[in-house]
Amino acid sequence: QVQLVESGGGLVQPGGSLRLSCAASGFAFSRYAMSWYRQAPGKERELVATVTTAGRSTNYADSVKGRFTISRDNGKNTVYLQMNSLSPEDTAVYYCNCYMTSVQYWGQGTQVTVSS
Repeated sequence: QVQLVESGGGLVQPGGSLRLSCAASGFAFSRYAMSWYRQAPGKERELVATVTTAGRSTNYADSVKGRFTISRDNGKNTVYLQMNSLSPEDTAVYYCNCYMTSVQYWGQGTQVTVSS
């Protein structure tokens, strides 16, 4: 079955960096675009970034443009989110996502907390 397992979250000071990873299994990873979403307390889940199948095209929410980079390694069935210049507003649970055959698949999420 489809599995998405995120890792790499944690506590970081403002201005710091983190790299999230999402290990995928149970489907043909290289055939699907992959995305990262996040959900802050009391807020709706929002799309952060998307990468196309071969990784040649990416899209970002305006709030993270220039600070976050999404990438993928199809040989490792893994998608990454490099987050730089983090601010407290980036505090959220970050979720890996794949939209496949009209179904949204989600990981369990990884907590990112930006605080001094």
